Amino acid sequence: MQDILFPADPATRAIARELYGHARDLPLISPHGHVDPAILAQDSPFPDPARLIISPDHYLTRMLLSQGIPPGELGVKRLDGGPVETDPRKIWRTFTDNWHLFRGTPSRLWLEKTLTEVFGITTPMGFDVYDELAEKLEQPAYRPRALFQKFNLEVLATTESPLDSLASHAKLAEEGWGKRVITTFRPDDVVDMDWIGWADRVARLGEVSDCDTSTFTGYLEALRKRRRFFIEHGATCSDHGHPTAQIAPAEDAAAIFQRALRGQVSEREGETFRAHMLHEFARMSLEDGLVMQLHPGSVRNHNRFLHRTYGRDTGGDIPQRTEYTAALKPLLDAYGHDPRLRIVVYTLDEYTYTRELAPLAGGYPSLFLGAPWWFLDAPEALRRWREAVTETAGFYNTAGFVDDTRAYCSIPVRHDVARRIDAGFLARLVAEHRLGLDEAAETMADLAYHLPKRIFKV
Repeated sequence: MQDILFPADPATRAIARELYGHARDLPLISPHGHVDPAILAQDSPFPDPARLIISPDHYLTRMLLSQGIPPGELGVKRLDGGPVETDPRKIWRTFTDNWHLFRGTPSRLWLEKTLTEVFGITTPMGFDVYDELAEKLEQPAYRPRALFQKFNLEVLATTESPLDSLASHAKLAEEGWGKRVITTFRPDDVVDMDWIGWADRVARLGEVSDCDTSTFTGYLEALRKRRRFFIEHGATCSDHGHPTAQIAPAEDAAAIFQRALRGQVSEREGETFRAHMLHEFARMSLEDGLVMQLHPGSVRNHNRFLHRTYGRDTGGDIPQRTEYTAALKPLLDAYGHDPRLRIVVYTLDEYTYTRELAPLAGGYPSLFLGAPWWFLDAPEALRRWREAVTETAGFYNTAGFVDDTRAYCSIPVRHDVARRIDAGFLARLVAEHRLGLDEAAETMADLAYHLPKRIFKV
């Protein structure tokens, strides 16, 4: 398994193996993810294997749903109070009986590497793995903070709403973990007017910031104050997950805001407001220095059954075509050459890499390309990404790898997969005499560690 994901050609594989060695033991920088910080703040033993591995991972539950097995049979709670399987052994049995569905998928690769490299379990996936894993989870060496050390994690960024008290981060800071586990400012739930309960959350934003959010001016001030609060708790980035990449100021933004508070806003006005707010957040970044992350392109809750039955973030989102050249132009015209702005753009539409994103990153000093994300984090997509963007943007307009995961135990294997793919890509350049071995080794270390550390300011 030492050569997994390396090129098949023996000579190129040998170069990849050498290059991988320059990154294999470098600390992990995880600047974009969704691990619950309470896991580390409380440092309690993980629950049973089913609730750790299967129930919270919508990569897994989504595949089984495609074969007619609803998430409730895998322990996912229903909003309607309907029946949910609670026996972890039954959940594990259902999963392992359908293990063949994951052949060739990154989910299988990640899970097998997690079991082997994190937990030392080499038994082929089956029901017997449950007991082996359950025994490991009872040991102190497999509690969250011990694993953090084992993973060689230098920085782990979580993602919180502006309404969050950041109590877990405060506890971690008190115990000396403040610079190792940091928060990220994610304001979508108080910006997206289509999100049910938006007006109530805006009112709550006013309460936690001591601002009058019944006015647009007060709403903006509340967001500025919460950004400062997040920075005090270690934040170096904001994170924005909008349906499109539209960023443009709107003269009627205040009027749209007032109509939305009365429940009188249209879908088109909601998109205009989101575009305006991204422009506002860019201006706030000039003031407070937060790196701005933008990841558009997901049709949220496309699977209506999943959304109604199980809620958000349960595997019901689908990628869509996304335009960047015109959408980002107002922002880039205003701030694309301002050294105070740093924006990292991700996409779910890989066909924009060559046509739009790589040329944009190659032409504006404020713009960097985020790693392949979500549906595009598989090994083949990672390879295609390097091939698509390097010609125009080079290596140094990319921002390194992000794992973007809620599955805490998969973090090291996801980074390892990315490092192996980059080693293979660089090895091919060396084998083709397009790059010197010493340059490739330096680039390998930069991609794995130095670039994300610098670009995300961690």
